[in-house]
Amino acid sequence: MAFKVTIVGAGSIGFTRWIMRDLLSVPEFRAIEVAFTDISEGNLAMVAELCQRDIEANGLPVRIQSTTDRREALRGAKYVFCTFRVGGLDAFETDIEIPLKYGIDQCVGDTLSAGGIMYGQRGIAEMMSLCRDIRETAAKDVLLLNHANPLAMLTWACNKYGGVNTVGLCHGVQGGHHQIASALGLKQEEVDIICAGINHQTWYVQVRYQGEDMTGKLLEAFENDPYMREFEKVRIDMLRRFGYYSTESNGHLSEYVPWYRKRPDEIMDWIDIRGWIAGETGGYLRICMEEREWFKADFPNWLKAPAVVYGPDERGVEHGSYIVEALETGRLYRGHFNVVNNGIISNLPSDAIVEAPGYADASGIHMPVVGELPLGPAAVCQASISVQRLAVEAAIHGDDLLLRQAFMMDPLVGAVCNPPEIWQLVDEMLIAGEKWLPQYGEAIAKAKTRQAAGGLLPTREGYRGAARLRTRTLEELKAERESWAKHLSAADQVQLEH
Repeated sequence: MAFKVTIVGAGSIGFTRWIMRDLLSVPEFRAIEVAFTDISEGNLAMVAELCQRDIEANGLPVRIQSTTDRREALRGAKYVFCTFRVGGLDAFETDIEIPLKYGIDQCVGDTLSAGGIMYGQRGIAEMMSLCRDIRETAAKDVLLLNHANPLAMLTWACNKYGGVNTVGLCHGVQGGHHQIASALGLKQEEVDIICAGINHQTWYVQVRYQGEDMTGKLLEAFENDPYMREFEKVRIDMLRRFGYYSTESNGHLSEYVPWYRKRPDEIMDWIDIRGWIAGETGGYLRICMEEREWFKADFPNWLKAPAVVYGPDERGVEHGSYIVEALETGRLYRGHFNVVNNGIISNLPSDAIVEAPGYADASGIHMPVVGELPLGPAAVCQASISVQRLAVEAAIHGDDLLLRQAFMMDPLVGAVCNPPEIWQLVDEMLIAGEKWLPQYGEAIAKAKTRQAAGGLLPTREGYRGAARLRTRTLEELKAERESWAKHLSAADQVQLEH
């Protein structure tokens, strides 16, 4: 088959390499066109070199087109994967550190709360530019597969204002499905699920095993699971109080609702810092910063390591390659996709982006009607949708009043801050993100004037949060990796001897 796939934000090694593995594991796709584009010439070059090495090791004829010229990379593309993080880690750091001064303690900060809202402002501005380039250069029937966060906000903006057919993709449903099966002592393929809601707040409304409804057995199963009861306390508590299990990890979920991170002295009751994803303050930022330095330093060793193997048994769980396979070959694929609601979930707004079961085949992507979500889960989703709608409209129109209202309506921000604090916080975050927020020029100028005038509300300068760990140096990471390697080597030797 001959068609073109373009990956925007291809300097992201994790997603890009696995997207390539998944796509090129499809036998019919072994000679497709592939283009990588990124604003970082250095990252792009490293990732392209590594992926091209993998391709050649698997004996495929594909040659990666690697360019910082996005329009050239998009020319003629039928499928576009978006994985970018606008502003990179510099902007991400402001998403975590500035809200901390106001007591807003986030673990991830990429979907809701103060960090997620500002991440959306940067991302939507760039998404509109990307959509323009796609409309003008890509194939007429192009499909944009968006992995970038905040997933719902960006997908919402692309479909409403970008003029490009866009589906948002996330692996949260697959991860929770695995957890449910494990807690029940079953294999994942033995457990059938229906999961519906909004991205990062999707609910397993039906869990069945051999025709039996297992939903009512999940709470006991998770409470008796030694890992889950330590690392997923928030998820278990939400299950206890709302009756349904949520897709998101402890660290993510705890910052989307108002109850678990609003009082510093209670945060440690709900999280565990032995794994960042369990709720560590700024945990994802720390991991990203460490991995960035490690990748730069360790890149020569990546090239020396064995190439990634392509094949049907090697594919991951990300939906993208399976959707492309279904559309191109007609092989049926069932997954959970983020699309405009349009009545799929009847008690959520029709314009919202919902995550729900769907299937793809040669005739397209099809979304069956789910009906009503249970009232409690629907109410949780509705609160977040209100924030998303305000944030999308703010980003599109450069309306800082709508932006401030999004902050006020956000569950965690509203639980921690009063209105004057929120106004000052938004001023600070707009100023910090100025170079990535072209739509807010006038608002930023006014914010600077207010900040310069003095008389500001007191903040907690230097506050590191209730559960902060230090970012490890490259030398520390190297020592730890060497220690792990020795440990694993010793374990392998013991296994061989027995």
